[in-house]
Amino acid sequence: MSPTWGLASFLGNVFSCEGVEVVSALRQLRETLRSVLQLKPIELHPTRRRLARSASVADMRLIAKRRLPRGVFDYIDGGAEDERTLRANSDAFAKVTFRPRVLRGVTDIDVSGRVLGESTAFPFIMAPTGFTRIADPQGELAVARAAERAGLPYTLSTLGTRSIEEVRTAAPDARLWFQVYAWRDRALVADMVRRAALCNYEALMLTVDTAVFGRRERDLRRGFSLPPKIGPGTFIDGALHPEWTLSFLRSEPIRFANVVGADVGDGSSPVDLAAYINSQFDPGLSWSDVEWLRSLWAGPIIVKGIQTVDDAVIAAEMGVEAIALSNHGGRQLDDAPAIFDLIAPVADAVGDRIEIISDGGIRRGSDIVKAMAAGATACMGGRAYLYALGAAGEAGVDQLLATWSEDIRRTLALLGVSSMSELDRDVLGPPRTNS
Repeated sequence: MSPTWGLASFLGNVFSCEGVEVVSALRQLRETLRSVLQLKPIELHPTRRRLARSASVADMRLIAKRRLPRGVFDYIDGGAEDERTLRANSDAFAKVTFRPRVLRGVTDIDVSGRVLGESTAFPFIMAPTGFTRIADPQGELAVARAAERAGLPYTLSTLGTRSIEEVRTAAPDARLWFQVYAWRDRALVADMVRRAALCNYEALMLTVDTAVFGRRERDLRRGFSLPPKIGPGTFIDGALHPEWTLSFLRSEPIRFANVVGADVGDGSSPVDLAAYINSQFDPGLSWSDVEWLRSLWAGPIIVKGIQTVDDAVIAAEMGVEAIALSNHGGRQLDDAPAIFDLIAPVADAVGDRIEIISDGGIRRGSDIVKAMAAGATACMGGRAYLYALGAAGEAGVDQLLATWSEDIRRTLALLGVSSMSELDRDVLGPPRTNS
């Protein structure tokens, strides 16, 4: 019997009673109402309210879409040209099935990983993202603090909106990596590498897939610039997103913090990103630049942007410590290969000589499990935490990382696997088909 029907029947009985029976019936009614009418407390804090209705990256993306101006959201969300590679990165994970093995007596689950010789809470690295403060005023500082609390490495971008020194001060005990591009001005690169070493950054990451800028058509349609402009063309959009607009106007100006004072432009005035990168980055980037970086940097080097087995083999032969299989989140060359599809052939070719980081398409902790089973050492991502940052600031990043940790733990338990180190391709089933 449903609570509603039972209550209606009970009320009918009440009105047929007299005297003391009515009092007893009303008391019973009170207890019945207490059992069926359980109202949730009203959450007044806007950030906690948003997080309470967010159970996944997809939820955070929708909240960020509502909160951020259209141009800002599209810069975070978009990819190159028709965005086929952007979609393919996530679709490749979605097509993979699992082969759960039950009744294995798994009790204690270990989700930790190991990257560059050091333990991580789980095998994930916070990827470098430029202009992070367009999602939230704290930007890179918020992400670095969240990574520090979660026990994960964080990679600061050359084109970050907080400096090498600021991020180290904000997260004094974090595992920090620094990402560099091949600027035409090699002295500028050398100076940033020196600063990273002085601030005890652990590793250097060279991005090799951005010799020229991809055609990001969402940005072109909106006339998007960095930093974003608030003017006649964007006034209505700004008015429709007052929380973001007020925070943007009240914060200090957004600049490319790591090149302030250099003769390359620091974004003090809005710039067209494609024109800026094409004028400042060296399209002649080659393997000799990796050797040059090795002469400047004594620590580990990761080459980010590897998209073929052939280049993975060259990187291993050059002695770099790790590669990041990456197509820049589908933002550079449309129809580049989906990253998950690269993991197994690259692992078969060089997995015993070099660490392999899978960068692209991670939306759930179970995706990390799939990548590790295919042969990756760890995973990396940036777009997902930008959604979280845009949805709820630093607290959003905290919740994202906690959710993924629990996702991994639950996935391993359901697979009948006790630790990440036990994963292999036996846990992966045949690809899901559309039929």
